[in-house]
Amino acid sequence: MSNYKVGIDVGGTFTDFLLAFEDGSSRIYKVLSTPEDPSIATMKGLEEMASDLQLGLEEFLRRVSAIIHGTTVTTNAVLTRTGAKTALLTTKGVRDALEMRRGIREEQYNNRYKNVVPLVERYLRIPIDERLDYKGDPIVPINLEQVDKATNILHQEGVEAVAICFMNSFANDMHEREAAKVVRKGLGDAYLTVSSEVLPSIRFYDRVSTTVLNSYVGPILARYLKSLISRLQKLKYAGILLIMQSNGGVISPDLAIERAAVTLLSGPAGGPAAGIAYTTVCGYDSCITVDMGGTSFDASLVENKCPIVTTTGEIDRLRLALPMLYVRTIGAGGGSIGWIDEGGLLRMGPQSAGAKPGPACYGLGGELPTCTDADLLLGYLDKEFFAGGRMPLSVEKAEKAIEEHIAKPLKCDLYEAAVGMYNVINVNMAAAVREVSVKQGYDPRDFPLVVAGGAGPNHACMIALELEIPVMIIPKESSIFCAAGMLMSDLKHDFVRTYATPLHAASPKKFKGLFDQMKKEGMDLLISEGIEKEKIEFVHSLDLRYVKQYHEVNVVISEEEAANVDFDSMAARFHPQHNKLFGYSLEDEGTAIELINMRFACIGKTEKPVFREETYDGEDPSKAYKRSRRAFLPMEKKFLEIDVFDGARVQYGNKVVGPAIIEQVNTTTFVSPEYNVLVDKYGSYTVHLKTEEDEIRKRVLK
Repeated sequence: MSNYKVGIDVGGTFTDFLLAFEDGSSRIYKVLSTPEDPSIATMKGLEEMASDLQLGLEEFLRRVSAIIHGTTVTTNAVLTRTGAKTALLTTKGVRDALEMRRGIREEQYNNRYKNVVPLVERYLRIPIDERLDYKGDPIVPINLEQVDKATNILHQEGVEAVAICFMNSFANDMHEREAAKVVRKGLGDAYLTVSSEVLPSIRFYDRVSTTVLNSYVGPILARYLKSLISRLQKLKYAGILLIMQSNGGVISPDLAIERAAVTLLSGPAGGPAAGIAYTTVCGYDSCITVDMGGTSFDASLVENKCPIVTTTGEIDRLRLALPMLYVRTIGAGGGSIGWIDEGGLLRMGPQSAGAKPGPACYGLGGELPTCTDADLLLGYLDKEFFAGGRMPLSVEKAEKAIEEHIAKPLKCDLYEAAVGMYNVINVNMAAAVREVSVKQGYDPRDFPLVVAGGAGPNHACMIALELEIPVMIIPKESSIFCAAGMLMSDLKHDFVRTYATPLHAASPKKFKGLFDQMKKEGMDLLISEGIEKEKIEFVHSLDLRYVKQYHEVNVVISEEEAANVDFDSMAARFHPQHNKLFGYSLEDEGTAIELINMRFACIGKTEKPVFREETYDGEDPSKAYKRSRRAFLPMEKKFLEIDVFDGARVQYGNKVVGPAIIEQVNTTTFVSPEYNVLVDKYGSYTVHLKTEEDEIRKRVLK
């Protein structure tokens, strides 16, 4: 009996699927997302796979050993403010910290810039008499009568979720545990999050915001996952179901429900894992990944096979201080809507036509001009071959939308308007790549650009030219990149303990003890999830800063340094990392270093799909030639007839000379005149500047 694995990525416009077979082959599926109930699209995709294999859905699911699922359920709940009705119990005197945040205005000189609306209304932020000092010693005992009274009020208000976050509970969780017992007794059906369980670290706003986010999305995710599990159980699915986390690892559904905030950036988190897999087989250790879907554009950076991780992330201006992959997401996708601002300038996004009504050219009711409409008019898309011919596109409706909403207001030609839309969205995406590279101390020219998403390959060359990137890799599965990445991810659990002290004054015994404590927790979790001890790996890191600085730098240390408590070696790692991020180091001045947090990641290695190698077919791609088509060349600023190739027929070793278009069922690659393409033995395209031809041939054809 065949053993299949399925990766699922629920996006704003499409839900992507990768069906992986034991021999390394795979199939790609895309269905329109169903925002009203994402599980509908999920089940529809599974039905399509079963039908393709000429199996009933039950029989197909019996042969599926694992489903790895990334979801935007929690993300969308926050963005649309449709999460659970949530209350907050917190220390008396600080209930407004959720609204005051850290007291910093994001746009200091914009008098019209409004503060973000907190997820918990003020009347549901209930103060409790209690107080611990910074060491965790009680100053004011907790008033449990107030907690009991609060539960009665919250019950009357119909609250679905409760967050408990007291001052300095990271140092001693005693008061939070006592309050939690009362809440569970009085509100047994409510979803409960306790800050010392989710994020036992210093900085009150970070902790209270993260705790509230977890409670706000918890009931939403619980309902979705329980519904999905119920559907799968009715179909007698007995395989593994894992949920993608924001940190790039996967987690069991039960833990995902308990720690719902770890899924807030679940979908894009699969990208870096896929980037590592596709670049490693090409001999690269680092890369920048970009994924342009229907609604958004995601960019991330991988260095030495390790994605950049941040603990100071935000979602819709709300702080989420859990470890997450540093993915820069902007509203730039195939469905991004073009519009004219008050100053008469052309803008693209962040608004999106989404799956419904979609771009004007879809013919599903959309009347506003989108990136896809511009791509169609510029010749990059074939109106008869979109989605393999299953979704014919209307040139007339695209022309009408762009003419009415862009060309006429700007008093320009229809095609000038389309070119403007194409150029603006490319510049927006290049800026997002700079966020994850230049602003983090990296030169994007030093990294291959891994391009993904249904719309990504159409815009890749222009993004690369803007950033002077010489090499791009477009994976065979680029259109469902994150879904592929999910099948390449490991189980992962992150832990943190605050230990605020001068680094060289830290107690070696306490230092080792805290790491041992986190290690035991992580080991127990992974073993309970079926991971064998020999397949467990650890990552130790520290949040360090120069004395009295505002920001910390996360520094990864080796297991030997942690075991031997070698503070000198840890300090030696910190100085160059600080210099890389901020442009200076105080090592020569002998400035003291402060330790703030100790972090520990426990990773359970999983079996990954293998890449199936193709047979060398020679340089000539003529058997994949389809026809020529009139398309716009941005650098030449004119339309020309260019060759179009069938992406399903190009083979290992084939060389496609730009300008050209390579069409696949789920994506189209526009190769500008500055680039050529070599197909590698795994079916991926290495797009490179023509000046890099000799070097790339050595790498691809080795």
